[in-house]
Amino acid sequence: MAADIMYTIHFYVLFVLLTLRCSSSFIGNGENYRRNLSLELNPGLNSSLTPLPPGVGLLHVRALGKNNTLHYLLCSQGAPALLLVHTNSTSSKVKVDWPAFLVQNTTGSLKLTPESSVLYSNALVFTRLWEYDDVNDTAVPEHLPPSSFFQPYELQNFTWDDLNKTLDPMAHTALLCGRGASESFSNGSLCLKFSAFDVEGRDQGWPSLLHNANSSQLRVVLDGVVPRSNRSRFSLELQVVGGTQVMSRVDVLQSIDDEYTPSIFKVSQWVSSPVNSTSPVLGYAQWKPVAYRRPSPVFEDATPCRHSTPVPVAQLPPSGLVRAYFGGERQTTGLNMTFSITGDPFYNTTNYLSWTVLVGLGSPPVDSFSPLVLVIMAVGLGTPMLIILLGGVCVCVRKNRPQPQVYEPIN
Repeated sequence: MAADIMYTIHFYVLFVLLTLRCSSSFIGNGENYRRNLSLELNPGLNSSLTPLPPGVGLLHVRALGKNNTLHYLLCSQGAPALLLVHTNSTSSKVKVDWPAFLVQNTTGSLKLTPESSVLYSNALVFTRLWEYDDVNDTAVPEHLPPSSFFQPYELQNFTWDDLNKTLDPMAHTALLCGRGASESFSNGSLCLKFSAFDVEGRDQGWPSLLHNANSSQLRVVLDGVVPRSNRSRFSLELQVVGGTQVMSRVDVLQSIDDEYTPSIFKVSQWVSSPVNSTSPVLGYAQWKPVAYRRPSPVFEDATPCRHSTPVPVAQLPPSGLVRAYFGGERQTTGLNMTFSITGDPFYNTTNYLSWTVLVGLGSPPVDSFSPLVLVIMAVGLGTPMLIILLGGVCVCVRKNRPQPQVYEPIN
């Protein structure tokens, strides 16, 4: 009996150790692939010959791989936009015809050379910020009358800060903040915090999205804006312009692990892939359906958000970057990201809202079970197994043990 128990305990310990070993290998797999990042502001610009208008900037991030290059371009001319271009060359470069680029309607004033090296390109554009008076606390703007909506904030008309003041080449980040002309933005701002990544990892602040060397991140922050009603909620309009395949559908994935984003068990992925094809995803925008009402949130500061169905858009978004690179007739789709649900506090409780989206190439990163969850599963499944095995051993031993006779034999 003692030997059986020892074997059972050894098996249980080995099971837990193997689980931990597997979990650590899951975490380490993504660190094998790295890119070399370099950042430059306004590539090729001679400011003495072509002075930039106030609030116009173009950030170029070059992510060099072993046999390809990713180019990220963040631009504040018109509606702010992030352009992702994938080339099969390690020597591809960005070329900007600045006098034509600043006209905004000149197609081809921004190019990736050699043009034959371009494999994939997509641009995510932030076009409008909607504000509505949620009188009945439904948080469903589609069901509200038009009179509930205030005049939208057209982000193409915002005044944007100088990117040079917030650029951090070592951390591969930049902060782009803009303000509208209305009194609501007298002390408020809409900011986009851009982050580029050279290796797999996870952002420290919630929602702690998993990223890799083929992705970048934008955190949208609405801070200090004076709402136009006591029951104001907000919705953000996004548009995507595609070079070959536009992002046309949103996939929602379920999970049972919320360690990194407490209480959130879903991830949404706005993806582009060839129609009627089994080919993998070409590019994506990924987010957790949650926003936060404070800069350093606790659990109570989380507010769910939801997206509308992507729909085709007839015109290109009002972005100087999009018009300069794509031009002509390109596929465009758009959706609205609505923040808060019924019963949640309104914006004026904190005057702060943040939401994070990951933009990248290829299939989106997929969260595996964290080590903590794997250990809990191992203990949860292993402990009943151990109890059953020990119970079975005890029953067998008890049955095989000689039973004392109750009655004495009669001579």
